[in-house]
Parts: sequence; structure tokens; C-alpha cells
Amino acid sequence: MTTSHTLDVPGARLHYEVRGSGPLLLVTGAPMSAAAFAPLADALASDHTVVTHDPRGIAGSPVDDPGQDSTPELRAEDAVALLDALGAERADVFGSSGGAVTGLALVARHPGRVRTLVAHEPPVLDLLPDAAERHAATEDIIATFHKEGVGAAWTKFMIVSGVAGTSEEPPPPSGEPSAQDLADSARFFAHELRATTRYVPDIAALTSAPGRVVVGVGADSGPLLTHRTSTALARLLGTPPVEFPGGHGGFMERTEDFARLLREVLAREAAGEPAAS
Repeated sequence: MTTSHTLDVPGARLHYEVRGSGPLLLVTGAPMSAAAFAPLADALASDHTVVTHDPRGIAGSPVDDPGQDSTPELRAEDAVALLDALGAERADVFGSSGGAVTGLALVARHPGRVRTLVAHEPPVLDLLPDAAERHAATEDIIATFHKEGVGAAWTKFMIVSGVAGTSEEPPPPSGEPSAQDLADSARFFAHELRATTRYVPDIAALTSAPGRVVVGVGADSGPLLTHRTSTALARLLGTPPVEFPGGHGGFMERTEDFARLLREVLAREAAGEPAAS
């Protein structure tokens, strides 16, 4: 059974969902909403209490100031507020893409609240030797959004991220995007993309935290920019990345296999064993 809730946090009201029973697992994305993670949450709910949510400003989580940027630090504080609302001192966290960056900020700011963070393909561009060039490309995407709109920005985003021309390239849309889709995309390009990709992980804080940080990469993500950032982060943390099924969205493409490996990784980390790469 899935239950839906709302939580007032500074500057926003968060929509979140709870399903299953067992150890608490917070699943987070940015800009992906709770709906995108529902199949993964269902697959894990047999032995975990899985919490998903709409990040601030996305889908069912409205913000007081639409002009405020959604930073990893703000989203990390939202995650802490969710844990507090659930009465949880600590939780495992799975973060995908921008949600993985949220998880890195969460561990750095509140190290005692996370047992294990699985950070799947965080786009932390400053870890790359060509960071300046990558930031310039991101600024060009944002400028394209302001000049030409959501569609043109997504096209450029897919090219810059490496998705265009790979097996992850999405099929042509079957219909017009909904008003919510357009609003979420506008929020992403105008108020989230820059702050997320410019986040610089605090390696000292991550390696000294009482919890564990595992970096995940997709088995099919080799051509993607996030594969480069993830392997760079894992190298700095001194641990090999764990290869998950599928690509950047492997939790949607191969949900059962992805959930099985995620469950294994969390169990190994809880037992103090290194996760297999």
C-alpha cells in the first residue's frame, strides 16, 4: 500500500509517498518526481520502507518563491525534514542524477543521518579536467531555454549530455507534453540545472562520514557525461564504482534487476563488506 503525504518546509510544501516495510530507504531525484521512481519503489517495498518525493518546485511540491533556485543544499535540508517527519534518525539513500548530488550534499551537511548513500551518476562537472568547457555548454543550454523554449533546450541537453545518438535516446513523443511537464522542464532549466551541475562534492566530508558512499554507474552509460563524472568521483573517494543494469535511467529500463542489485549493495554496506564493482 502506498500512502501520500504533504510536508511544509521553509519555502515549499513537499509531496511525498511511503510504501512497504523494513529499513527506511529514501529515493530521490532532481528534477525527477516521485512518479518516475514508483516502479523501483514497488520492487523494493517487500523489505524496505521506501520514501519517494517530488523535489521542491516539481510536480506536487510547490514553492513560495518561483524565482528561487533549487540548490543541492536546499534539497538536502528537505531530505532531513522528511526524515524528521518520519521519525527516522538515519536512512539509506538512493539518489539518481541530480538526486545523487542532493545525496552528496546531505551526507556532507548531515553525516549522521545517512547509513549508506548510493549516488547513481551525479553530474558533478567540476571534477572533470574540461570543467570550464562543460559549464559553458550548460550555460548555453540555459540560454537556449530562455531564447527558444523547452523543446530546443532539451534537444541541446541531450546532445551535450551524450544521450543523443545512444541507445538511451528517447523515442519521439507520442503527444504534446502536459502543462505540468512544461512547467517542470522550465523549472529545471531556469532554476535547477546550473546549481546542480556546479555543486562541488566535499570529498573530505564524504570520506570521513560515519555512513558509506557508493557511486553507481550504468552498464550502458559509457558514452554519457555522467559516466565520466561518476568515475571521477569514485576515484576521489577511493572506491570503485558499482555498475548497475541499464544506463542513466536504468531503474526505469531494467527495474527488477536494478532493484535486486541495489538491495544487495545496501545489504553488503550494512554488513560492512565492500560492494562488488
